Amino acid sequence: MTSAYSTPHRGVLILVLGILGLIFCQLFSPFAWIMGKSDLEKMDQGSMDPEGRSLTQAGMICGIVGTALMILVLLMLVGFLLLAVIGVAVDS
Repeated sequence: MTSAYSTPHRGVLILVLGILGLIFCQLFSPFAWIMGKSDLEKMDQGSMDPEGRSLTQAGMICGIVGTALMILVLLMLVGFLLLAVIGVAVDS
């Protein structure tokens, strides 16, 4: 039986990337977000199998949360670095 859609969904892959981005390495999160957004657009256009829509949405949401956490951590690291540099400059 052939599918009417030209591309199969990647919902499981996107969900795995999103979960890995939340738990292990936040560098996976932007990829889950970008891939999820792209695949949802293709599903809306009818060129991708919509069966994996819920997995894709869940992975994309995990990717968004993981990316936001990554940005927050980077901002905190920059802030601590600035505090350290200011502390060293004041002590000198």
